[in-house]
Amino acid sequence: MTRILPAFIAAALLAVPMASAAESAAGTDRAPPSKAPSEMTPTEIKAYNDGLAQTHPYYIKCRKTLEIGSLVKKNRVCYTNEKWKDVLAKSGQNARDTAETFVSKGGNSN
Repeated sequence: MTRILPAFIAAALLAVPMASAAESAAGTDRAPPSKAPSEMTPTEIKAYNDGLAQTHPYYIKCRKTLEIGSLVKKNRVCYTNEKWKDVLAKSGQNARDTAETFVSKGGNSN
């Protein structure tokens, strides 16, 4: 009995990484979503993301943004991780360009 328990524990510990490797391998060959993620329902997004790691390029993440001029209305914006990376890089570049424009035009007012 004392020899069986450690062998059982060792077998269980070896099986866990194999199962997680199989799950991650199943998500690596997944195609990008067929329609725009913002047009998908939350149920469709959840079904699509099932089995994908949250760091996978095609994993869909949604964010809610406030509607300008409204106190309660929110817009749901959904993109894949790959698209979020592009959107954030583009918005950061736009912010840097805007700041640079204001500094270069307003800095020499002597």
